[in-house]
Amino acid sequence: MPDRPLTGIRVLDLTNVLAGPYCTYQLMLLGAEIVKIEVPGHGDLARRLGPDPSLNAAGIGASFLAQNSGKKSVELNLKEPAGQACFEDLVGEADVLLENFRAGVLARMGYPWERLRELNPGLVYCAITGFGQNGPMSQAPAYDQIIQGLSGMMSITGTPDTAPLRVGFPISDTVGGLTAALAVTAALTGRQRDGRGRFLDVSMLEASVSAMGWAVSNYLVSGAAPEPMGDQNATAAPSGTFETADGPLNIAANRQEQFATLCRLLERPELLTDPRFAERESRKQHRAALNHELNKSLAARPAHEWELLLSRAGVPAARILTVPQAVASDQLAARGFFTDVPFPEGTRPGTVRVSGNGVLFDGEPYTPGSPAPVLGQHNEDLPALLSRWRGARAASTPAASASAAPASTASASAAPASAAPASAAPASAAPASAAPASAAPASAAPASAGDR
Repeated sequence: MPDRPLTGIRVLDLTNVLAGPYCTYQLMLLGAEIVKIEVPGHGDLARRLGPDPSLNAAGIGASFLAQNSGKKSVELNLKEPAGQACFEDLVGEADVLLENFRAGVLARMGYPWERLRELNPGLVYCAITGFGQNGPMSQAPAYDQIIQGLSGMMSITGTPDTAPLRVGFPISDTVGGLTAALAVTAALTGRQRDGRGRFLDVSMLEASVSAMGWAVSNYLVSGAAPEPMGDQNATAAPSGTFETADGPLNIAANRQEQFATLCRLLERPELLTDPRFAERESRKQHRAALNHELNKSLAARPAHEWELLLSRAGVPAARILTVPQAVASDQLAARGFFTDVPFPEGTRPGTVRVSGNGVLFDGEPYTPGSPAPVLGQHNEDLPALLSRWRGARAASTPAASASAAPASTASASAAPASAAPASAAPASAAPASAAPASAAPASAAPASAGDR
């Protein structure tokens, strides 16, 4: 497999559920090596999330499979000396560390940014939380639903009669993960210039408000508070969902020439000269009347016919698909967006389909090179992985390696810690030592329970 943009970048992934794993999935597709550090015997909470109970029971829930292909899994108890020594060895050789505990949890476990920077001055440390590391809400638990409500997006989702409504997928988690991935790649680029690591404090709330675009900026600039408009676009008319002979159709005739083409194809030239509809602003003011006239004409044909006719004439139009219909789209297939990978090793036969990132690099999609890992699948590989990371870091960044000498020394005390992984591996196998470990995240449990 040819090198990808992030080939050679080493990432420690302490994240759970969605925002963090989605971020590291994006980094993996771009070529980074992702090592998930998971709680012994339990692992990522997403291992037990999804609509298939048998997958959940096996620790490979659909939610986990969707975001963790191409990664490695190592069990470490960060509350035990052996686990801490091994973790510090890994931090000393990593390029990136990601976590999505509640603000301050990793610091209370003994690893504030100052300590992490001592271990590795070039480390990019990214913490994804609901609200950021400071501010009056920094310690509040948060899931996607909570962020959606606090961002204002639920207040403008739906109609005046149905709002507030939750967006139909965890958009705040997804946007938070994308924001983190962008920040990580920017920090890595900056490090190439100045050799410095960085602490990235990602707030899902802020990322969500930023992604709301005009809904927020129109209020900030003009004082116009957005309102729920259902399936209509506030910036133009006709722009929204319309009724055809057999179902809904989205039309976005946002430009004057597109509206003129629409009227011609509907055989309604009089709409162009109607003073209520002649200009953009007047069409917005008389949206309901215009939509009524268009729906009468659109009822003459089925949605797919209108989609083809309008699209070919330069008027954006398309049917509204279900998720199964969208997944079966010829357009996605033509670009290789989905990839079939095997189920995790030793779990079940067959393959699972996972998504790409929506980008072709030199005409090719990036896809995972391996399935999602079973819990602790790479425990025994840890000494070899550490040795490889040390060699790669020394070879690729000798200056950084020299500047990190104290960190290396710190690891050296754990160097028998290279043997420490060996002690960590039995630990994962030994429920006795793993049992306190399951209590171990208890300090992290509120964070994990709140995920952020």
